[in-house]
Amino acid sequence: MAGRNYTLVTEFFLTAFTEHPEWGLPLFLLFLSFYLSTLLGNSVMMILIRKNRQLHTPMYFFLSHLSFVDICYSSVIVPQMLAVLWEHGATISHARCAAQFFLFTFFASIDCYLLAIMAYDRYVAVCQPLLYATIMTEKARSGLAAAAYAAGFSSASVRTVTAFTLSFCGSNEINFIFCDLPPLLKLTCGDSYTQEVVIIVFAIFVMPACILVISVSYLFIIAAIMRIRSAGGRAKTFSTCASHLTAVALFFGTLIFMYLRDNAGQSSEGDRVVSVLYTVVTPMMNPLIYSLRNKEVKEAFMKSLKRLKVSEKP
Repeated sequence: MAGRNYTLVTEFFLTAFTEHPEWGLPLFLLFLSFYLSTLLGNSVMMILIRKNRQLHTPMYFFLSHLSFVDICYSSVIVPQMLAVLWEHGATISHARCAAQFFLFTFFASIDCYLLAIMAYDRYVAVCQPLLYATIMTEKARSGLAAAAYAAGFSSASVRTVTAFTLSFCGSNEINFIFCDLPPLLKLTCGDSYTQEVVIIVFAIFVMPACILVISVSYLFIIAAIMRIRSAGGRAKTFSTCASHLTAVALFFGTLIFMYLRDNAGQSSEGDRVVSVLYTVVTPMMNPLIYSLRNKEVKEAFMKSLKRLKVSEKP
C-alpha cells in the first residue's frame, strides 16, 4: 500500500438487481411471497412436530431445529434484500455488514451440521434398527443438536473476525444481495493471503466434512437396502430417506456451485441467482419436501385440521 492513496471503506452499498429498475417491483413481490411462505411453512412444520405425538421422534426433532434455523437464516438475508429492491440500493454500515455475515454463517453452518446429523440418524434407523432407541436417546439427540449450534457459533466467529480484519478500500459497492465472502474479498486491499487461508480452512471443516458424513452414511444405507430381498421392502426403506436426500441435494448443490468452484465470485449474475436459491428458495422448499413426500407429516397435518374444525364448532 506504500506510495498509494486509499480511502478506507466504513460502509457498503448493496446494489444487487438494481441495474434493471423495471424488475424492482416484480422481484420485490416475488421474494416477499417466498419469504412469507418460508415463515409460514417452517412455522407450521414446527407446530405440527410439537403438537403431534407421532412426530416426537429423533428425525422430527432434528427437522424442527432445521425449520427454526431456516427461518432465522432466511430472515438475516431477505429483509435486507427487499430493502435493496424497494430503494434501488441500500447502504449498510461496516458493523451491520459484519453482523449479517456472522449470523448468516452461523445459521448456514448449523443447517449443514443438522443435515449431516439427520443422515447419521437415518443410518442408525436403517442399518442398526434394533439399537436405534438405545443410540438416539433424548439425551443423545439434544447433545447432537447443541453440538451443531456450538460448532456453528465457533465457525462463524472465526470466519467473521478473520474476514473483517481485512482492509476494505476504494469502491464500497457490493453487487450482491448481502454481505457474503466472495463479493467482500473483491473490495479488499493489501495482503489478504493469511486471512483467506484461515477462512478456507474453516470452510473445509463445515461443508466438505458434512458432505463426507452424509455420503458415508448413505453408502451404508444403500448397502443395507440392497440386502433387502423384496422390492417393496427396498422401496419402503428408501422412502424414509427420500425427503432428506432431496433437501441435501438442493442445499449443498447450490452451496457447492457458489463456494467450491474455481471461479467463485467471478460471475456476478450467476452468483446472485444461485445465492437466491440457497437463501430464499431452499428454506421455503424444505417444509414442502418433508410434507409432500412424508406420510406421517401429512397425517399429522390432517389430524390438526380436524381438531381445528372441531374446536371452531359452536
